[in-house]
Amino acid sequence: MDDARSPVEKTEREWRAQLGPEEFAVLRQAATERPWSGEYVSTTTAGVYHCRACDAELFRSTEKFESHCGWPSFYDPADSDAVTLHEDRSLGMIRTEVRCARCDSHLGHVFRGEGYPTPTDERYCINSVALRLEADDAVA
Repeated sequence: MDDARSPVEKTEREWRAQLGPEEFAVLRQAATERPWSGEYVSTTTAGVYHCRACDAELFRSTEKFESHCGWPSFYDPADSDAVTLHEDRSLGMIRTEVRCARCDSHLGHVFRGEGYPTPTDERYCINSVALRLEADDAVA
């Protein structure tokens, strides 16, 4: 397997072959899954969330919280270098897009100052389809 820190670069054709249609739309075309439709919205399973496209470690369950927004929410990435942030001016608003630092896949958006009782006052609102959860008991 590739080094987990090595950048991943693939052609659109290679990504389409690897990812399902919804995964490709979200990860490579910055689509958003429907609220409350993702498999990780309400999960409380302990573990590590990886990028579904390249398997990079992105978030941990210890930083996941219930935001009642319809998507999994985290208050901090697993590693400060795990994600990159980009200005997003789509849909007539200014937001901050979150991408995987390793493969540049779209994960979701981060919002600040919403008043959640978290250590960072940030909500990383991430599409479930962009993630793969490795449960702690799967590692043992």
